[in-house]
Amino acid sequence: MKGVYILVVKVDRDIQEKIGALGKIRFRRGTYAYVGSAQNSLEKRIARHLSEKKSLFWHIDYLLNNKYANVTKVFYSIAGKSEECRIANILKESEDPVPKFGCSDCSCGSHLFRIKDMKSILDLRMREL
Repeated sequence: MKGVYILVVKVDRDIQEKIGALGKIRFRRGTYAYVGSAQNSLEKRIARHLSEKKSLFWHIDYLLNNKYANVTKVFYSIAGKSEECRIANILKESEDPVPKFGCSDCSCGSHLFRIKDMKSILDLRMREL
């Protein structure tokens, strides 16, 4: 099944993490929403993100490798890859983007956003896992 997903990530304290080629990024304590897609096996991609033992490949892997960053909710929708960027563009209007995070394969400014509350996510009307 192919689709798009949002990982809601709680960062329990201010941290600084090396994120692949992006280098060190400071993450303030709070809640973040990461928008991703899987155009082959959505279930396996989400399970991989939730797994504790994985190689560090995507930007989100580096963040989730930090013990103070944990996925608290997962939302998903059966959709094509273009939906990933559409959702990211909606979130950038009301939430705080982490520049260049998770968007090296598109022209979006970010696919990770520090969110104020869950309203912007819930308004997307995606299914909760």
